[in-house]
Amino acid sequence: MKTSLAVGFTLCVTSAIVAATLPAGVRRVRVLNYPDCIELSNAGTTVVLGQHVGGRVLTYAWRGKNALYLGADEAKWTPEAPINRGAVTAGRFDIGPEYLIPRRDILWSGTWTAEVIGPRAARLTSQPDAATGVQLVREFRLDPATSHLACTQIIKNISHERKSWCHWSRTFALHGGIGVVPLTPALSKFPHGYVMYQQGKDNAILLRPSDPNIRARDGFLEIVGPPAFPKLGFDAHAGWFAYQMPNGLAFVKRFATYPDRVYGEVAGLTISIWYPKAAQTPAVELEPIGPRNDIAPGASAAFTEHWWLLENPFPPAGEQLDLQALAARVATETR
Repeated sequence: MKTSLAVGFTLCVTSAIVAATLPAGVRRVRVLNYPDCIELSNAGTTVVLGQHVGGRVLTYAWRGKNALYLGADEAKWTPEAPINRGAVTAGRFDIGPEYLIPRRDILWSGTWTAEVIGPRAARLTSQPDAATGVQLVREFRLDPATSHLACTQIIKNISHERKSWCHWSRTFALHGGIGVVPLTPALSKFPHGYVMYQQGKDNAILLRPSDPNIRARDGFLEIVGPPAFPKLGFDAHAGWFAYQMPNGLAFVKRFATYPDRVYGEVAGLTISIWYPKAAQTPAVELEPIGPRNDIAPGASAAFTEHWWLLENPFPPAGEQLDLQALAARVATETR
């Protein structure tokens, strides 16, 4: 009995010491079967980072409301039985361009490392990937008081050749919301402000799409439900877009755009939104896209997304989202 008590006491003391050595707003947690995840938190916001199946955000929540879609198949993961790459959900990141980059399972669903780098800050690092010639580093920093989460992806060229890849975010948010993209007509090459990818055998891009669930209103494009084809592309340069969710949260992403640089996607996109029918995938993909980076051997390129969650009511049936009010809040609360 004395030995058991001593062991138990030692374990408790060791746990307390480990917890005490972590910076403010950081702890290690378990999500589903994923052990030793890193949680960043403040009084209202919780962020959980996972390194077991790609380096990603598993939870991004404001006052207990998670903005991210975490699929049911994630619960089946064990070290002995990894999930299929198609089951990777929640706060995903990637590199592109989509139709040019080779398959990269090591980056997308391989095991990453995770380390704490400061108060409410952590770094996830991939294994080197021979297919793309790069290694990825993702750094996350949560503001001490607000929901502001800075997400920086660094692309390191580990090959002996110049690489031309771009940042590509692929965040899965909750289904059933309203996408809000500010229009910048003076900088757009699209007649309707967006294109629609008619994905299938020929992967046609519709240059003048028309869909009842997409409308131009008050200087914005508003996506109020799943369109005929789910993949939409935008070349807007306002530097932000929002996704109003039914749970009363507006998910805002801010990021730099570069009108004078080359965007390598087929249609030169700065943003893509993938909005399928819920029966297909009960999530909406929110995708800031960075410009092409010509990265010399040994060099790196970085791109940062800034995330916020704003409490904002979802419009009742028959009413419209107040786009101007939302834009005013974005202007004042997400700087």
